Amino acid sequence: MTEQRTNAFRADHVGSFLRPKELLELRHSGADPERLREVEDREILRVLAKQQELGFELFTDGEFRRGGFMTDLTDAVEGFDSEAGVARMWSTGGSAVGVAPTAVRGIVTEKLRQTRRLTAHELAFLKQHSPGPIKMTLPSATQFPAIAYKKGISESAYPNHSAFLADVVDIVKSETRALAEEGVAYIQIDAPRYSYYLDPKWREFLQAEFGEPEALLDEAIAADNACFRAARRPGVTLAIHLCRGNNRSQWYAAGGYDAIAEKLFSQLEVDRFLLEYDDERSGTFEPLRFVPSDKTIVLGLVSSKKPELEDGAELVRRIEEASQYVPLDRLALSPQCGFASMAEGNLLTEDDQWAKLRLVADTARTVWG
Repeated sequence: MTEQRTNAFRADHVGSFLRPKELLELRHSGADPERLREVEDREILRVLAKQQELGFELFTDGEFRRGGFMTDLTDAVEGFDSEAGVARMWSTGGSAVGVAPTAVRGIVTEKLRQTRRLTAHELAFLKQHSPGPIKMTLPSATQFPAIAYKKGISESAYPNHSAFLADVVDIVKSETRALAEEGVAYIQIDAPRYSYYLDPKWREFLQAEFGEPEALLDEAIAADNACFRAARRPGVTLAIHLCRGNNRSQWYAAGGYDAIAEKLFSQLEVDRFLLEYDDERSGTFEPLRFVPSDKTIVLGLVSSKKPELEDGAELVRRIEEASQYVPLDRLALSPQCGFASMAEGNLLTEDDQWAKLRLVADTARTVWG
């Protein structure tokens, strides 16, 4: 790993930003594609400029061309049934509520058929207009079996979840390779399903639906590593983002990293882990003692779910606390997740979003200079 990859990007962000009202309305109304593209372009230029103004050194398009953080894949692939889905329970901290699976077009009912590249339509504009290094985000292949493979139906396409996962890996792997070859500086895989191994209720779900959780964890790590290996090039930063759910300021899992830390930190072939650490659901920093000396931890200490602005001095204190387990020169700071994992976004305003990102950038300068 190069010194540049290890120490760059002290101020990071997960990638997605709140969509402007006009953009949401155009997408929901089925607007003319040319008009939609025109507004997307304009708004992406605006958020690129805002990232630069705030002092960030890497840039995304806010995922403005997507309906959700996974739809770059589902929009490029046929084989999902748009009428069916696997329900999930979400929570705001009070009673849990059921939420429709808006992030993926239903369940897999046919062999997957890729119809186009996942991100080429996004990357061309970014390469032309980004003021600095580009971060591209992709959903982890491991995201799909738990939410898109339904027993009693999906066997018509794949005999088991592993066969389905293998095809998704091939699709994501092809995309990570292409992005690296095209000079993308930072490739991030978003992998919230690792939280299933942290939360007892989700471990029970995995056991009932797919088998022994530890074997499934090994399978998931191997799947993500295949996608990272395809992208490994000098000068390319590879990262994985882990969270416990992020949909309209709701979450679905809780638990510290203890149960998976040693295996995950030592075996995933990444340069950076972006970790959710914005509240007590994430546990302590103690599992960070397992982080190898060649990996950076991006502390997700700022909440993208709540409008209240964190205290800068408290962020500095928590970074210092984490540095007891990972040296300060291998730490960075970010929000705990994106601001709009789904197009509708979390329950805060755009002004709140920019204030939080300004806090991230300012705190990073305070701590690291």
